[in-house]
Amino acid sequence: MFPHLRVARPTDRMDEIVKFYRDGLGLDVLASFQDHEGFDGVMLGKAGAAYHFEFTHAHGHDAGRAPTQDNLIVFYLPDEAEWRAGVERMTAHGYEPVAAFNPYWDARGKTFEDADGYRVVLQNAAWV
Repeated sequence: MFPHLRVARPTDRMDEIVKFYRDGLGLDVLASFQDHEGFDGVMLGKAGAAYHFEFTHAHGHDAGRAPTQDNLIVFYLPDEAEWRAGVERMTAHGYEPVAAFNPYWDARGKTFEDADGYRVVLQNAAWV
């Protein structure tokens, strides 16, 4: 067995969030649930990857927006063709890059903001 990372957060805009991560980023819907003890949720990722994202909505509760513009998820894409394809997929689905709060991310990446104000960076670099 290997470790698996789940990034979980609430949203009030489930349909918009699913479109952003599924259509824009190209992730797959791995699972979903409705009214599980007052929560709806969707898990998105890639089969076999060591991570996935879970977005939930608690009935009767307001999740709110990201607290800052520096709440980031960063995807390191060292292959320029793969990086370019990712950026083009985002823009083809109507998501335009935004200026990064930290200018470091603009040098080799593009930052996109989801409907809740959380940001995803597609970074054309290797992690190490």
